Amino acid sequence: MNIRMKKLGIACLAITFIGTANAEIKPLTRDNGAAVGDNQNSYTAGEHGSVLLQDVQLVQKLQRFARERIPERVVHARGTGVHGKFVASKDIRHLSKAKVFEKGTTTPVFVRFSTVIHSKGSPETLRDPRGFATKFYTNEGNWDLVGNNLPVFFIRDAIKFPDMVHSLKPSPVTNKQDPNRFFDFFSHVPESTHMLTWLYSDYGIPANLRQTDGWGVHAYKLINAKGDVSYVKFHWKTQQGIKNLTVKQAAEIQAKDFSHATNDMYENIAAGNYPRWDLYIKVKKESEFANLDYNPLDATKMWLDTKEVKIGTMTLNRMPTNFFQETEQAAFAPSNIVPGIEPSEDRLLQGRVFSYADTQMYRLGANHMQLPINRAKVAVNNWNQDGAGNQSAQNSDVNYQPSRKDNRTENQQARYSSQAQTGVSQQKKIAKENNFSQAGVLYRNFSNDEKSNLISNLASDLGQVKDNEIKHIILSFFYQADMDLGSKLTKAVNGNLAKVKSLSK
Repeated sequence: MNIRMKKLGIACLAITFIGTANAEIKPLTRDNGAAVGDNQNSYTAGEHGSVLLQDVQLVQKLQRFARERIPERVVHARGTGVHGKFVASKDIRHLSKAKVFEKGTTTPVFVRFSTVIHSKGSPETLRDPRGFATKFYTNEGNWDLVGNNLPVFFIRDAIKFPDMVHSLKPSPVTNKQDPNRFFDFFSHVPESTHMLTWLYSDYGIPANLRQTDGWGVHAYKLINAKGDVSYVKFHWKTQQGIKNLTVKQAAEIQAKDFSHATNDMYENIAAGNYPRWDLYIKVKKESEFANLDYNPLDATKMWLDTKEVKIGTMTLNRMPTNFFQETEQAAFAPSNIVPGIEPSEDRLLQGRVFSYADTQMYRLGANHMQLPINRAKVAVNNWNQDGAGNQSAQNSDVNYQPSRKDNRTENQQARYSSQAQTGVSQQKKIAKENNFSQAGVLYRNFSNDEKSNLISNLASDLGQVKDNEIKHIILSFFYQADMDLGSKLTKAVNGNLAKVKSLSK
């Protein structure tokens, strides 16, 4: 996300919503004209079950969304890529059979840092989550850990991802980003409060690429050789220390350098000052879930109650030799997994597993995995055939499986884990939303200066919202997170505290 700051000299045009109350109510439909029954919740196999592929509304929204831009990425267009290595340092065979985690194993990596909302040529000083995507070229195939510099996200269900990005992107009428639009959307999405607190804090503008953490955001599954399943969250901790920018500092840098973060990375690597990150994990068993006051598979939540364990260290030491061939053509997708690592039932992650791979296939072609930057370091043996740019050099008369002439056999150790399923198919919110408490915890852990900056940054955009109802609903979200935060923010935007309290009941 990029919230363009008024103090950075980027004007936001306010759009007045005219005649909303009297407008004709039009039914929401899919592209074939059929009515949409629920556009808020994915179709799942029960409360904790996976998202069902038969949810044609979810699939169509993600397919159409991925095809909105060509050839630039719809999101994460502004990126910087770096090569390096990951060295595993702790034996976690009791958790995962993935060889990338075997103690002492060195794995080549390629990391792409990016901004989310802005276009390819935008300044790196803008308020925006930073993508932190890591491709591990393991000896079992490529594994992509695709996350951000912030630990949570705005939404918990992938069916809302196209809507969220649309609200944050420039208006289709004025081509300008507008707080009236994205706060209108977020006023219907109370779970966004936690992420908005992170984003409008100083963490929303990292000082550079080296001095920021990376988070997997989602829960994943680790599977050991016995088939036992554990749930895990990944966290890259920078060894350089975290450093962020205030709005004033960002404005001063932006006036001189649109690419300050990329330049900082290039210069440090050229000088032999290789940045390093330690990889930490948090682990939970499914049996723990019922006792929590939140849903641990909710991407808007952190596992604040769980201790982190270090499992390895990543060093970045080489810049790409060709920006387009490597950084631009690098294709990351959560569907790129290896035995021992699987997606969890996180509803947002389940959508990303489909959407990211589909986006890359659209953007780079069916054979994008054969490009050098995306190619696995191990042999690829399958019968995925032809298409533009195919370089597989297949020369067998057999292009099917099974076959007695050329039988490519399955590896039973690579089978997916099993999970018991109960309940009914549904389109329904999760039971434990708990939308505000962790945003309050975050605010109370900020220093006084950080609290002041958060309120000032939020007020800069929220103060531009013309719709009084939207503004006060957003204020009520922050009031429910923390009364001090909500009260001070209400005062900063000349809101009505009594109305905020009433909406918070």
